[in-house]
Amino acid sequence: MANIVAYKIHKDNIHDLSLPRRFTIPLVSNHPLPTNMTKLYGIKNCDTMKKAMNWLSENGVAYEFIDYKKAGVAEANLPDWAARAGWEKLLNTRGLMWKKLSDDERAAVDEKKALKLMAQYPALIKRPVLDTGSKLLVGFAPETYTAELK
Repeated sequence: MANIVAYKIHKDNIHDLSLPRRFTIPLVSNHPLPTNMTKLYGIKNCDTMKKAMNWLSENGVAYEFIDYKKAGVAEANLPDWAARAGWEKLLNTRGLMWKKLSDDERAAVDEKKALKLMAQYPALIKRPVLDTGSKLLVGFAPETYTAELK
């Protein structure tokens, strides 16, 4: 089995998840991440995210986890994700955040309104979003990950 390394970036530090936490090092330009690294976007404490991370680790898929609530990357990536996966697939209408929206906010949602809402409330983005560079997978289903990533 090949050595698989998963990285976690937090603020200006990088942590190789295969090493104990004390080996966290500053993220500097002379220690870059691989550019072709699969990126897993989501919220750390989400149960579906945990399932996806476990699946990726168990199946030897190296990835970089990006918490889009903390990192603030959701708004920058939303147009690309919507073009690749469709805004309807990205918008989580089953979650608590959707239910907390006012009736006006939930009414007559089109792509422009959906992207604005997801940028304002990142919890409205269906999790996880897995970007391999060539594929964008939204949501987690073990059979989909198996078919697309192996």
